[in-house]
Amino acid sequence: MAKAHPDTSEPLLIKRYASRRLYNTETSDYVTLEDIAGFIRTGREVKIVDLKSGDDLTRQYLLQIIAEHESRGDTILPIAVLNDLVRSYATQNGSVVPDFLTMSFEMLKQGQSKMVENMTAMNPMARMPGFEAMRAQQEVFLKAMTGGLGSQWSGPGADAPEGEGDDRSAAEELDEIKRQLAELQSKLSRM
Repeated sequence: MAKAHPDTSEPLLIKRYASRRLYNTETSDYVTLEDIAGFIRTGREVKIVDLKSGDDLTRQYLLQIIAEHESRGDTILPIAVLNDLVRSYATQNGSVVPDFLTMSFEMLKQGQSKMVENMTAMNPMARMPGFEAMRAQQEVFLKAMTGGLGSQWSGPGADAPEGEGDDRSAAEELDEIKRQLAELQSKLSRM
């Protein structure tokens, strides 16, 4: 499993040996693709280089991580988007696609905090029983859709519930949402 690393502006350097094993230069141990995905989920940038040639292999390994998640059913990319990406490699408009994707993800990250802010600010539904459970579920959905991008909310309601740290696992958050939904269902059935 991925080990915690201090926040740093430098990417975590991973070296690929001739045996195809991946070596974490900070912790002096071997890592898996899932470990690398874990580093990225926690906000750490990575750089993967071939030890012998010095070639940057980061893109290749990131695509492999995405392909593995997609093949396991963790689908985020609709078929139409995948088809369009394949088409973009064959057209001269391909150079526009990276810029478009970058801008789209930036807009999505910025939109997340606005959406949460709009859900809570001056919203009469915010006083409705169970609204907090729905808001928490929406946050988990947005994090899942963006792979954790922009997970630091800046709008109202952005703080974790009192008494809980920022490093709660996704499973703990999901369990909390399930508990809140069960409470909501119980209240509704009593009405």
